[in-house]
Amino acid sequence: MSEHGTWRRVSPDARRFLRGRTAALARLGSWSLLESAHTFLTGYGLARALDDGFLAGRTGVGLGWLVVAGLGALLGAFALRGVFAALADLVEPLRDGLVRRAVRHALDRAVADPSRAADAGAVSRLTQQTEMARDSFAGIVLTARSFVFTAVGALVGMAALAPVLLLVVLPPLLLGLGLFLATLRPMAGVQRDSLDTDEALSRRVGEVGEGLRDIVACGGAARTTPGVERLIRAQERLTGRLARWAAVRTVALGAAGRMPVIALLVATPWLLDRGVTAGTLVGALTYLVQALLPALHALMTALGSAGTRLLVVLERFREPEPPPSQAPKTQAPKTQAPKTPAPAQPPPPGPASAAELRDVTFAYGPRAAPVLEHLDLIVRPGEHLAVVGPSGIGKSTLTALLAGLLRPDRGTVLVAGAAAHGDRDASRPDPRRTLLPQQAYVFTGTVRENLTHLCPAGRPPDDARVGEAVAALGMGGLVERLGGLDGAVVPRRLSQGECQQLALAAAHLSPAPLLLLDEATCHLDPRTEARAEQALAARPGTLVVVAHRISSAARADRVLVLDGTRAVCGTHEELPARSPLYRDLVGLWNGTGEV
Repeated sequence: MSEHGTWRRVSPDARRFLRGRTAALARLGSWSLLESAHTFLTGYGLARALDDGFLAGRTGVGLGWLVVAGLGALLGAFALRGVFAALADLVEPLRDGLVRRAVRHALDRAVADPSRAADAGAVSRLTQQTEMARDSFAGIVLTARSFVFTAVGALVGMAALAPVLLLVVLPPLLLGLGLFLATLRPMAGVQRDSLDTDEALSRRVGEVGEGLRDIVACGGAARTTPGVERLIRAQERLTGRLARWAAVRTVALGAAGRMPVIALLVATPWLLDRGVTAGTLVGALTYLVQALLPALHALMTALGSAGTRLLVVLERFREPEPPPSQAPKTQAPKTQAPKTPAPAQPPPPGPASAAELRDVTFAYGPRAAPVLEHLDLIVRPGEHLAVVGPSGIGKSTLTALLAGLLRPDRGTVLVAGAAAHGDRDASRPDPRRTLLPQQAYVFTGTVRENLTHLCPAGRPPDDARVGEAVAALGMGGLVERLGGLDGAVVPRRLSQGECQQLALAAAHLSPAPLLLLDEATCHLDPRTEARAEQALAARPGTLVVVAHRISSAARADRVLVLDGTRAVCGTHEELPARSPLYRDLVGLWNGTGEV
């Protein structure tokens, strides 16, 4: 969209905003008139001090006019205080209005489609672009006001000294200003493209960040990286274009800022021939060098950067949010999932379940979208079940329900035939299940204490049993390095992978018939992870694993896929035909477990 089209869209809102701030504009104009008086007195007082005072041999008159010029400077300083107070009455309401508009758009969008992810573009508008508009508007108002009232004071002063001065100064001044204004339209277009790219990059990085673990686990980095790099390169190119236009603007600024002075100097003999005095020429030069040209420089700088930026940012706030049917699809956030997933198909009737979910619905709050909804699942005794799905789809919520850490909003969660969430002694190991989270629990103590703390008090396993678990998990080298079973464990000296190995060994020794691993192997390499899962699956009891890699699902007896539209449960071999998401995950996996 061209700058002209952008201005046509923004100008009605701008006019409405300014019409509602007439009192603030009046106060701003009144204080600025005092600045005009300051500018007028500076050049006029100096000219009169020379012509009527010092050059005429009347030192007292000259000093008097210099005092008048000095009083003008004090008047300008007093006026500047009032200018900033009036400026705040214009700038702050603009910022507040833009914040309200950004929040309203985001809320309307969320109400229209609660299942959609948060809009990173709305975050950019609420933070970066709101402050950008506020600062740009303040800078433009301040500099434009300064230029207008300074120009009034300077031009009136030159006209009062000698009207012929305007014939010399105005043409080059207007020519340079026109050259500068010609750069505004292309700069506005580049600025708009830069903001578009910034929002696209913000959205893309947000999407990748939410699904980063799945991307790494499934080997999707090669497909994801080029899109982000393409946006970064585009932003780099646009930054270079902005820099080039800034260089052109600087050239125009140099022309507008130097040509009037050169014209005045070149025309000096002609002006002297027509009766213009030396004091008048000095006064005119003072108007140019100390007042008019600095104000013009500030105006060009503000219009060339803040002006185009403000125009584009305000136009962004006018853009309606895309309807849900046209909005880009993004990953669901951690606490949300689509509202009506179909229930997972329960397995055929078999022996009594190790764990069971009956029509379970759960949401993190009364008004939040359900994370799990109408979910039915039976986990058989001795079964190895893997749970897969995108980040934030409800895998950790499922394990927390099975562990009794959360209560379902509707439905029933059973473990070993009893309610999963019940009163128990939190100081003792849970006899029915053991949950291993991603952050492994390792404490200061001996290796033996860290490996046996999940066993019942008074019945610790003997060293032979502990040795079997250590050997099964392939962590003999780690135990030996720590000084054997009686060696000291200092958690801060261990890597995250070593902490997870110790926690997995403790789970292996736990007598709990149900083990819940919530990405408890994510810091292990694929080979170590495979050995640990095989060892835990071989122990007596049931194993539920939130899979970090698709290779974990391939080792399981069954796989539960939470894909955001429906929950599907089946074997690794049959799921590709039943679940498009699982088919994609398997397609990205290279078959070796390496990612």
